[in-house]
Amino acid sequence: MTITDPIADMLTRIRNAVVAGHEEVPMPASRTKISIARILKEEGFIKDYEIIKGKTQQVIKIYLKYIDGEPALVGLERISKPSLRVYHGKGEIPRVYGGLGIAIVSTSKGIMTGQKAWRNGLGGEVLCYVW
Repeated sequence: MTITDPIADMLTRIRNAVVAGHEEVPMPASRTKISIARILKEEGFIKDYEIIKGKTQQVIKIYLKYIDGEPALVGLERISKPSLRVYHGKGEIPRVYGGLGIAIVSTSKGIMTGQKAWRNGLGGEVLCYVW
């Protein structure tokens, strides 16, 4: 089955797993998904992730984080879509929930948080918001 928007598929799988109370969620891996998982771990939204080598394709397994039974990850929203790309310049990177959430941005220097992109003076495609 071909997926037209793999990032939206990743976010939907994570969102559904959080609502269902799962501890982990597997999905097909790609460099972009691994970068997003790395950012989610660095920012404390997930416990960890691991990359499992399969026969045909790699799988990334994301371990969800819960604090006192409540998920650390409350919401995920896909911003830039294949049908409508959303770009922001270096001074226009949005703040999510007044700094409580993060924007994940694809820049010329790689995928990073909006705050890091702003500090480095970079703009790019806003992939998603996480809070």
